[in-house]
Amino acid sequence: MSQFLKWSQREHPFRARITAMLLAGILFLIILPYLLLVVCPSVDKRLGMDLLTPGIASILVGGTLMAIGFFFGFWSIVLQLTQGRGTPFPMMPTQGLLTNGPFRLCRNPMTFGTVVAYLGMAVAAVTPVGVALVLVLASLLVVYLKKVEENELAERFGEPYQAYRRRVPFIIPKWPKAS
Repeated sequence: MSQFLKWSQREHPFRARITAMLLAGILFLIILPYLLLVVCPSVDKRLGMDLLTPGIASILVGGTLMAIGFFFGFWSIVLQLTQGRGTPFPMMPTQGLLTNGPFRLCRNPMTFGTVVAYLGMAVAAVTPVGVALVLVLASLLVVYLKKVEENELAERFGEPYQAYRRRVPFIIPKWPKAS
């Protein structure tokens, strides 16, 4: 039995799930934005890559990406906490397979949202180092999802996950056709 399967056998109280998410919020809502909006532009300047300054276009495009990204990210987290009775963390996984809400549009809406939101921050701040950082982190996350998480979900949920996997795209949302 894998460690992931062992972790999934214990449902954590709602208070513990919220506490874990608040602690993660420090990283995802404070530290990473600080890196993208303060540190990366400073590195750009030191490398002589600060040729552009933020303007209306970069702020509009970046802001739109951030809004879309945060919407998907928070929507998926709320469903994981409530309907899934878990968190995005492997140590406190959801207790059931989520296939509704943003999970009907793509299998990894939180990843999609996170990458799009942080890419939006880097675009708004016009930081090439920030864009590169987001792309590197996104690549590492995709490798983790493909090599680890998908196998863990297949182990936990079996054929229902495999059918979901065949039907729903990996990260890029696909809107259902109107009936």
